Amino acid sequence: MNIKTNNILDEIIREENLVYKKTSLMTDKILSYCPGCGHGVAHRIIMEVIDEMGIQSDTIGVAPVGCSVLAYEFMNIDMQQAAHGRAPAVATGIKRCWPDKYVFTYQGDGDLAAIGTAETIHACNRGENFTIIFINNGIYGMTGGQMAPTTLAGMKSSTTPYGRDVALMGNPLKITELVAMLPGTYFVARHSVHTPLNVRKAKKAVRMAFENQKLNKGLSFIEIVSNCNSGWKMPPVQANRWMEENMFPFYPLGDIKVNGELVQKTDKKQN
Repeated sequence: MNIKTNNILDEIIREENLVYKKTSLMTDKILSYCPGCGHGVAHRIIMEVIDEMGIQSDTIGVAPVGCSVLAYEFMNIDMQQAAHGRAPAVATGIKRCWPDKYVFTYQGDGDLAAIGTAETIHACNRGENFTIIFINNGIYGMTGGQMAPTTLAGMKSSTTPYGRDVALMGNPLKITELVAMLPGTYFVARHSVHTPLNVRKAKKAVRMAFENQKLNKGLSFIEIVSNCNSGWKMPPVQANRWMEENMFPFYPLGDIKVNGELVQKTDKKQN
């Protein structure tokens, strides 16, 4: 690259010409998630909200077991690891010790809706004043692609090679609708991060959740429906298409509870 080209590039990337730049709250460590995974985008929008609110030094994240456990490598904030499924219990302790801190959990569906069901339900029912970010890809992603509570009926996994049989394995668990019914939840929504429009909506929901926490309104719960192209055995583009065609009809995007009131407002245009 010659000097002239360098000068042109320097001019293009001047501060006033930048449309987007990476938030400093994401570390310089290269994301280790599978190509096409939604975790990286979810990380980014959470860190952007914290950055824009100016609350880096006042925020504590809790990440348990699963792909979520990698979050502390990429988020430049105070993080606490929790045992599998126990993130809401750990977050409860942190928030009660430091009520002025912004506290959030970052959990997958196998963690939150299986081994952590009790911790999730009771934290929501008590109305603990923190935020739960719930990544739902309908499968156990890190441990080998096993069936999770959120696995769709007929959906194949490493433990359901012929598809989930509801007669044998029960129905998929809509944990987000379930917690929305509890009196302690103030804001409950479901989003995705697979298109620019959906990313903006998800980020707006994350911002609202943190603002609610500042106002001591109780628990905010945000589900992000994502893909798991490695667990689903699909390339990223196909996985996103499969998600739109199969996950969204069962897990519709939109607001479910706002300001403590059920609204069940779903997006007609979800991609």
